[in-house]
Amino acid sequence: MEEKQYLSVTALTKYIKYKFDNDAHLKNVLLKGEISNFKRHSRGHFYFTLKDDKAQISAIMFASSSNRVKFTPVDGMSILVEGYISVYEASGNYQIYVNKMSEDGLGNLYLAYEQLKKKLSSEGLFDASHKIKIPRFPKTIAVLTSPTGAAVQDVINIINRRFPLSSIIVYPTLVQGEYAKDDIVKQLKKVNSDLLCDVIILGRGGGSIEDLWPFNEEDVAHAIYDSKIPIISSVGHETDTTISDHVADLRAPTPSGGAELAVPDQLDLFNYLDRLNNQNRLSLSRLMNSKIDQLKRVESSIIFRDPLRMTETKSRRLDHLSEKLELLNPINRLKQSQEDLIKTTKRLNDYYLRILNNKSGIYNLEINKLELLNPLSIMKKGYSVVKKEGKVLKSIEQVEVNENIDIQVNDGVITANITSKRKGV
Repeated sequence: MEEKQYLSVTALTKYIKYKFDNDAHLKNVLLKGEISNFKRHSRGHFYFTLKDDKAQISAIMFASSSNRVKFTPVDGMSILVEGYISVYEASGNYQIYVNKMSEDGLGNLYLAYEQLKKKLSSEGLFDASHKIKIPRFPKTIAVLTSPTGAAVQDVINIINRRFPLSSIIVYPTLVQGEYAKDDIVKQLKKVNSDLLCDVIILGRGGGSIEDLWPFNEEDVAHAIYDSKIPIISSVGHETDTTISDHVADLRAPTPSGGAELAVPDQLDLFNYLDRLNNQNRLSLSRLMNSKIDQLKRVESSIIFRDPLRMTETKSRRLDHLSEKLELLNPINRLKQSQEDLIKTTKRLNDYYLRILNNKSGIYNLEINKLELLNPLSIMKKGYSVVKKEGKVLKSIEQVEVNENIDIQVNDGVITANITSKRKGV
């Protein structure tokens, strides 16, 4: 019986790769498809899936070729590529090695995503003013994801490791497929009605844009917006962005990242408490040293070394205050005020008499002057005043013969008749 020959996996893979590499039809392949799961390596290589509605193929574009691409490839973009098909031996997968890439427009899902994003943004669902702050120390965390996926175990492990004081309630939720949208909405409403949790982690692991599409549904967006409990959206990988990420109160790059954002790290808290403890010890030590220094200064002060000197100082101060109080005694001040009043009254009286005597002298002087000018005083010497009809006569032209005149002398008035008149003395 002929012995069977068994090939190694490596040998078979090398043979298949040889067939691919030597097939003329696979050396220059032109493909059209939609980008999915796009990743840009730190060294510049592009890794992505090229697909249509029925099939997909892995693709890689090395940095030497990707540097010539004039646009930024994103998931959902329809592109045209040129390259060759070969086998990656390590995994046994065949893939296209892309040399050239050009745009062919956007895929239908990506267009729908952009249209819904624009609509919800105009309605205010993305506004920061509506977002709720995530509690720093949550008591209970609701995790809405598939109960069988790796994401839920990652979230549970990270929360238990970082902050075991938080409880976790897993709400089993469909996160992929036709019915995922309705299930996500239902579970969000249930968490809000249960009122058992104070933060929600909503998400799933990575996948194609189709796999993540339930998180781009309008109903899901409104359910997130209406939630009274803050939500952390953690969908896909870091480069994946969904409508849920924009509406949620906080976006995490991955489910694991959502768990890290939901709770603090107990190691950080312990370190913080240790720093506070050390600071308190240092502050207490400084305070004690300061008080000891104060005590030493007090002990070395003069009040302890020579207390009598302080008593003497206080005694002098007391004497000074006593003298000041004596001066401020109301009785003494009243006596002083009375003496001041008597002196002031005497000065006023003296001043008044001086003024009165001065005014009396002036008055008498003026009386004498008036007396000298008084016509009555002149009449006492024998002079008289002649008047006609009350007017003083100064000329003989003012009277006629036979007219009556009045002659005013010192002690009365004489009425006379003019019998004649002549000029001259």
